[in-house]
Amino acid sequence: MARLMRRSTASQPAGRRGRSRHEPAPAESRPDGEHSGRASSKGRSRLRPGTRSVAGQVFALQVVVVLLLVVAAVVALVLQSEHDSNQEARNRSVAVAQTFANSPGMVAALRSPDPTAILQPKAEAARMGSGVDFIVVLNTDGIRYTHPKPDRIGKKFVGTIEPALQGQVITERIVGTIGPLVQATVPVKDTDGSVVGLVSAGITISKVSGVVNRQLPILLGAAAVALALATAGTALASRRLRRQTHGLGPAEMTRMYEHHDAVLHAVREGVVIVGGDGRLVLANDEARRLLDLPRDAEGRPVTDLGLDHEAAGLLASGRSVSDEVLLAGDRLLVVNTRPTDRNGGPPGSVATLRDSTELHALSDKAEAARRRLKLLYDASVAVGTTLDVTRTAEELALAAVPRFADFVTVDLVDEVLSGEEPPAERGAQMRRAAVAGIRDDHPFYPVGRLVTLVPSTPRARSLESGRPVLETDLRPAVAAWQEQDAETANRVIEQGIHSLITVPLSARGVLLGLATFWRSEKPEPFEGDDLSLAEELVARAALCIDNARRYTREHAMAVTLQHSLLPHGLPEQSALDVAYRYLPAQAGVGGDWFDVVPLPGARVALVVGDVVGHGLHAAATMGRLRTAVHNFSTLDLPPDELLGHLDELVSRIDQDETATGSGGAVTGATCLYAIYDPVSRVCTMARAGHPPPALVHPDGTVEFPDLPAGPPLGLGGLPFSSVELQLPEGSQLVLYTDGLIEDRERDIDDGLELLRGVLAHPSDRAPEDTCEAVLDALLPADPKDDIALLVARTQVLPADRVAAWEVPSDPAAVGEVRAAVARQMEQWGLDEAAFVTELILSELVTNAIRYATGPIRVRLMRDRTLICEVSDTSSTSPHLRYAANTDEGGRGLFLVAQFAERWGTRYTATGKVIWSEQPLP
Repeated sequence: MARLMRRSTASQPAGRRGRSRHEPAPAESRPDGEHSGRASSKGRSRLRPGTRSVAGQVFALQVVVVLLLVVAAVVALVLQSEHDSNQEARNRSVAVAQTFANSPGMVAALRSPDPTAILQPKAEAARMGSGVDFIVVLNTDGIRYTHPKPDRIGKKFVGTIEPALQGQVITERIVGTIGPLVQATVPVKDTDGSVVGLVSAGITISKVSGVVNRQLPILLGAAAVALALATAGTALASRRLRRQTHGLGPAEMTRMYEHHDAVLHAVREGVVIVGGDGRLVLANDEARRLLDLPRDAEGRPVTDLGLDHEAAGLLASGRSVSDEVLLAGDRLLVVNTRPTDRNGGPPGSVATLRDSTELHALSDKAEAARRRLKLLYDASVAVGTTLDVTRTAEELALAAVPRFADFVTVDLVDEVLSGEEPPAERGAQMRRAAVAGIRDDHPFYPVGRLVTLVPSTPRARSLESGRPVLETDLRPAVAAWQEQDAETANRVIEQGIHSLITVPLSARGVLLGLATFWRSEKPEPFEGDDLSLAEELVARAALCIDNARRYTREHAMAVTLQHSLLPHGLPEQSALDVAYRYLPAQAGVGGDWFDVVPLPGARVALVVGDVVGHGLHAAATMGRLRTAVHNFSTLDLPPDELLGHLDELVSRIDQDETATGSGGAVTGATCLYAIYDPVSRVCTMARAGHPPPALVHPDGTVEFPDLPAGPPLGLGGLPFSSVELQLPEGSQLVLYTDGLIEDRERDIDDGLELLRGVLAHPSDRAPEDTCEAVLDALLPADPKDDIALLVARTQVLPADRVAAWEVPSDPAAVGEVRAAVARQMEQWGLDEAAFVTELILSELVTNAIRYATGPIRVRLMRDRTLICEVSDTSSTSPHLRYAANTDEGGRGLFLVAQFAERWGTRYTATGKVIWSEQPLP
């Protein structure tokens, strides 16, 4: 404040320094010749109120200081006295107790028959001689032998004695019946060091205190002297103050101090005070430095100080502003202005200036860093949303345009695009995977184009070194680009592309390709900070591309495995007109499968199954189950028995997987197995936890047969039930997996009703059309599970293609059968095959007559092959063997096997059927 006062005083004109503008002129200069003593008297009378008030304040302050010092001294004296009293009481009580304990004859007195008689007189004499309040002798149990009051002898000592029994000296401060005191307890030791008794001596605090009473008069006297000195000092300060104010009155002094107080409260860094007339009143050193003011700036108009027009106008306007940014030379200043005439202050304004140039630069850097972090965050969310290599490259390009670059190109190695492992040697050829930019008419190669890099180009250098390359100016590199592609290089320069960053796409030590960032519309070139941002952006995208590449490879392997395990075509047969569809889930390869298996007797088996889960394990499990179904079908088992064997197989697979700890157990599998006989039109079906089939009658009505569900495969211990249905010719049997009728947005019951509505169509619709209609209506937009669909329209073997005979159990009947067969073959126009057919049937009928019992039935069917069947009631199956030269029999089945294309045995509820198939001529 004093500095500002001096500055304000110094700013006055030299001729008027030392007196106020309101001060009267000296008496000698007055025209009336009035004596100056009168003016001085008036000046002193104006000065007295303010002077007395200042002096009184100083005097009151000094009195308060002296009183505080006196109080502090008294408190310190009391505390010191109390401490000294306690210490003195401890020292005296310990000394008396130790002296009495070590006095001659103490040990002998303690061991005498009556210690009190010996020690009580001595203790009282010692207490009176030493000035303590008591001396008490105790035994090791704390029982008093002596005490100033005889009635307390023989009673328990009040105090702590355990440490003293260990040979230690104890002092403790207690409040007894005689007031606050300090007592000491010391041990009485024998010559061998053992403690045979205790001595306790105590003295009250009041006997050793009294320092305060002696020193308090001295302290009060010092306080009186200090007050006297303060009074004298106040008088001297008042006289000096009157001399230094040059006769200024209280109003002038108050106004001046209010003015400087307003300035001091508004100051932050630089301070500028402008008067009401627009002249500079005050500018501190920081304001002079920030505004580059001349030395004689104070007192001059603000508009004449050489400031910028905007700065001068703001300072001279007097208007209030808050944190307004002002350009002063090469600096950015934050200005706050406030008027000074509030609350009766002088007219004008005060402005505070703060240099924010560096802060603004830091703010720009922080904003740029924030934008970079936002770009990285957005890219981490946007890149890698799918497991597709090309889509991930496109997402990288789109994430950087236009916030970071105007154009982005991504080139990948061909092996990466196909999901294969990139070659160890870095080649100069890659394929354009993605292009993105602010315009569509870019000069870069289109997607899918093979890019060959010339070694002199920046991109080739980056590919060779495996490190990013920054080119702030592309014009010097035009010659190298023209060597690679002159037309493209010229178009790049013509469209104003001036800077690039190329970064290798590398993940897990494997080079995947190159990502290049180009700028054209943004005038500033890429910088070092941009290079680090591009590296971070590409590094994250490279991991996503590599993950997509690995997924593509694994998905391709799984799809290849799945396709190799599924049927590659439908077998030839005449019982059913079959169409199918198989759609893998988008999430990955699943375990759904279907099959069409021709069976003996022109019959056909239809199979649809589903293994829970996706991936290689589900596909492999599906292949194992499909192979097992084929194997069990060769045994020509009924559907319920086949599912029982399949259930046992799945349980065994689970046990084996659990025992080996491979974690590949079958978590769930369902199956539907149906056998259709075109001769009898009977369809036998059984299912294991699979959705029921749909049956479409020739008139278009749809039903879901009441087929027992059965447990899923692998549970074990529960039987399966089969159902036989008589199907009219032209009926459609629809088998499917649950992915067709059920998804996250559709319940299974809703799916079945929707399927019913689609299938409700007369039988003139072909199975292929039925498949298309079903998929168009029920296929989810984003399938989460595989879909297998099998549609079979039933056909009937005409009656004129089937011949049957009942054969009595008599060897003579064999000839009749052969004759009947010969006539039937002649009717069918198969004379060339008649002899072989007669031979096969005669052998089979002869075996039945010889080894079986009950009725024997022969059936001959003309289908794609000529089928011969001999049924009997025996469950014994014949076996093919080689007959020795001396054997009379055993060659029948051997001949059958030689002449027939296939032959075998199947069991029925009443016996067995031996069948054979011959190719038609």
